[in-house]
Amino acid sequence: IWRHVPGKVLLFLINLVAATALIFEGYNQGVLGTVSATPGFIKMADIGHDGVVTNTTKQGGLAAAYYFGGMWGCFIGGWVGDKIGRKGGVLVGTAFGILGAALMAGSQNASMFICARVIAGIGIGFMNAIILPWVSELSQSHDRGSSFSLVFVANYLGIVIAYWINFGIRNSNLEFRWRFPLAWMIIPLLVVDVAVPLLPESPRWLIANGQRQEAIDILCKLRGDLSPEDPIIATEVEQLDAIVEATHHKRNDLANIVLGGRFSGKLHLGRRAVLGFALQWIQQWTGILAIVGWAGVLFELAGFDSYKALWLAGLANTFGVPGTAAAAFVIDRMGRVKSLITSFIIQGVCLFLVGALIKTSQDNAISDPELSQRLGTAAASFVFIYVWFFTMFNIIPCWIYGTEIWPQEVRAKGYSFTIFGWATGCGSTTLIMPIFLSRVGYGTYLFFGAMNVVVAPIVWFFYPELANRTLEEISLLFTSESMLATENVKEYHRRV
Repeated sequence: IWRHVPGKVLLFLINLVAATALIFEGYNQGVLGTVSATPGFIKMADIGHDGVVTNTTKQGGLAAAYYFGGMWGCFIGGWVGDKIGRKGGVLVGTAFGILGAALMAGSQNASMFICARVIAGIGIGFMNAIILPWVSELSQSHDRGSSFSLVFVANYLGIVIAYWINFGIRNSNLEFRWRFPLAWMIIPLLVVDVAVPLLPESPRWLIANGQRQEAIDILCKLRGDLSPEDPIIATEVEQLDAIVEATHHKRNDLANIVLGGRFSGKLHLGRRAVLGFALQWIQQWTGILAIVGWAGVLFELAGFDSYKALWLAGLANTFGVPGTAAAAFVIDRMGRVKSLITSFIIQGVCLFLVGALIKTSQDNAISDPELSQRLGTAAASFVFIYVWFFTMFNIIPCWIYGTEIWPQEVRAKGYSFTIFGWATGCGSTTLIMPIFLSRVGYGTYLFFGAMNVVVAPIVWFFYPELANRTLEEISLLFTSESMLATENVKEYHRRV
């Protein structure tokens, strides 16, 4: 079917399918914070009594199990994608996701639920490891950031859908209130299953597996229905030939990268693995999961009743959808590093104010209820500002950086380290979040505000700017023996 679709439309459809898959990821991140606090779930998982969570450690563990599966799925998925193709790898990932979601919705106890979460996590590990590098490879250098921004709108849309579904069924019976939201996540995966067979395979994978003509046909279509003789196509095919040949080099072996890239010479693949891993880990420790997964608890701490807290949580996360879309207009113009520094500064200020205002609101709850309410409203307003700046300036740079730093011949393997950073970062913060909120309360937001202050200089000093450079030019940035970004740029200009 793809042969009969205009090239620009086809690229849009590929991005749309990738976006649909990411709805599953976002939905998973947003759904459990609310679901795990419902009376029916609390009883099933045995994490409390009389509809109140008393075992926050177990509650966090049930949520974090998803990311444990993601740790495995990211590496296995990249390997499977190389063996059977990107399309086949995605379909295997959706199979894990559908199975995991079905088992979660049908869980009878905590042990069954943990197993289901791990299976679903393996599925998203597959999809993250395969789909996002695929989008990066198919996009041209000047619009990689824009393509990623539009795809990641769906990630936040998944979070929003989770919150509004939970809000809409808040008064339903105990079983339906938690089982239906978990079962719903199967829907986007079924859409992906139907759409993927209709889309073209990765040209790079086709050339590597002896299907050269089909790869050329796909490139001609994606680049605007060009002729196979067009110089643009000829140049890109030559590059893909070189990439496929280089893939078999010892330096590009996954084990070599894990061991620090000792055979990579001036390419410094080990350093790139650390940068990709660390940036994702950093992102998850700047407070976003305290907003995304536990926004309802935040607003209750600010003095709102359960109805208003859930309503505001849905509204705050809805705010992130246009914020992510707006990132398309700044990510390539402003650059990755400046965008991140901007977000860290504003996010840190917002979280400090949220924590301070919640504390002051709680202190005045009895003596001056009217003042307490105004302070709680002020705290809520800074949550909205935080969400906007995170989605517009943070989420896209962290993800796209992890694809851009890798040479094409090793991108699928290398990007697994970025997904691994995401999984470990999310898993660790998800595990501690309910514990923090129940024991520290407002201090949770002060802690994550401080984390923004800590990570900003790390990114500034160690992450060179990648915006508007070709993937080949980016490799030259990592030829310096120094880990400092300024020295990387100096070496780049010397070589150019």
